[in-house]
Amino acid sequence: QVQLVESGGGLVQAGGSLRLSCAASGTFFTDDNMGWYRQAPGKQRELVATITWGGSTKYADSLKGRFTVSRDNAKNTVYLQMSTLEPGDTAIYYCYMFAGRDYWGQGTQVTVSS
Repeated sequence: QVQLVESGGGLVQAGGSLRLSCAASGTFFTDDNMGWYRQAPGKQRELVATITWGGSTKYADSLKGRFTVSRDNAKNTVYLQMSTLEPGDTAIYYCYMFAGRDYWGQGTQVTVSS
């Protein structure tokens, strides 16, 4: 059984930074892609950033330059460094992995106060 466990969410003031982590455990094929999506209240889930096993990244255009995705393949862990946070970044952030199929974490709340 595969589990994605996120950590690092919380409350931060506008302009601050947070780092999210997500560790994958269980038995699965080598993943092709890991990353992050987010869902704000009343909105659809949207892409934040993904990174392949080889290190190729994809970002939501609006987040380039403020958010950085990275991974540690040996630890099956993906990270999201978020800087210069804005109230509009408030959302539940979900870890994502594709390893033969889609896997999702339970989500971690990020709240940015003005």
